[in-house]
Amino acid sequence: MKTWKGYQKGINVGGWLSQCDDTEETYSTFITEKDIQTICSWGMDHVRVPIDYELVEDKDGNPVESGYGHIQDVIDWCGKYGLNMILDLHKTMGYSFDDAHGERGFFDSPELQERFYVLWERLAERYGKYEERLAFELLNEVTEQSYCDKWNAISYECIRRIRKIAPTIKILVGGYWNNSVDSVKDIAMPYDENIIYNFHCYEPLIFTHQGAPWIPSMDTEFRISIDAPYGEMNAAGEKMLQQVTTGFAGFSPEDTLTSAYFEKIFAEAIAVAEERDVALYCGEYGVIDRVAPEDAVKWYAMINQIFVKNGIGRAAWNYKVMDFGISDARMDAVREELVKYL
Repeated sequence: MKTWKGYQKGINVGGWLSQCDDTEETYSTFITEKDIQTICSWGMDHVRVPIDYELVEDKDGNPVESGYGHIQDVIDWCGKYGLNMILDLHKTMGYSFDDAHGERGFFDSPELQERFYVLWERLAERYGKYEERLAFELLNEVTEQSYCDKWNAISYECIRRIRKIAPTIKILVGGYWNNSVDSVKDIAMPYDENIIYNFHCYEPLIFTHQGAPWIPSMDTEFRISIDAPYGEMNAAGEKMLQQVTTGFAGFSPEDTLTSAYFEKIFAEAIAVAEERDVALYCGEYGVIDRVAPEDAVKWYAMINQIFVKNGIGRAAWNYKVMDFGISDARMDAVREELVKYL
């Protein structure tokens, strides 16, 4: 399997140019050059920068120059501190991974798809020249499995149009079920040799998202230890999770979480990547701030062991707040240890 050099240890800066209040104050202050310097000091080699379409275009699809300016700022900061960067389109008009955003119709609308293509053409025209230290991620977290064939066709067309402008820039493509590792096998065959297969991992979800208020069926007071047996985690997941999860098939109910769990759930995706000669990348992984910091470190250490063993690049979610913040004060006592496992 290919290894994506320069993108092995990264972190997300979510909540800045995406999943925010879309104000100039947030765009100008939430992340600054000093934060990029801090990320560099942690030993990271790249950052993943989520953006929403509202940052760079108005309701009619016209470019918003101030938004492009913020992207240029972070590209320049990363260049100054020797970090690579992924530009991730977290939301496009007509589609978001979060239903609460109210975006609808993208997968059935040629007009919305055309707007998506044009947006990526504009991004490629402005930033394709940074291909030695910048990559493009087409769209964050396709949700429904039923979108699979449509998404494969849309992503191919988008790559085709980007390639006319930026022929060799690395492009990340993920699958359904919110970029589940189980969907990697159904991602379209690599368009060319500069495609990266992308997945996200928050498994076991009942542990990493315990108490999450955005999951309607979740008891916000629920807590579970990383040392809880699989049987206990599975029972809690069946009760409080509605979305598709990888689960604990093949493990004894008495077993507890180890790196062997991640080795097993990544095995198919690794085999697919090897067969198709494509690099594998985990664009998001992390633990909610309701988890004890010491348990969070244990989880990161387990998953990191399998990332390193297989040369899988990754970017932890999230640098700051967003319910997962690694720079948050609550992580002060463990951060020096934790960053060893990012």
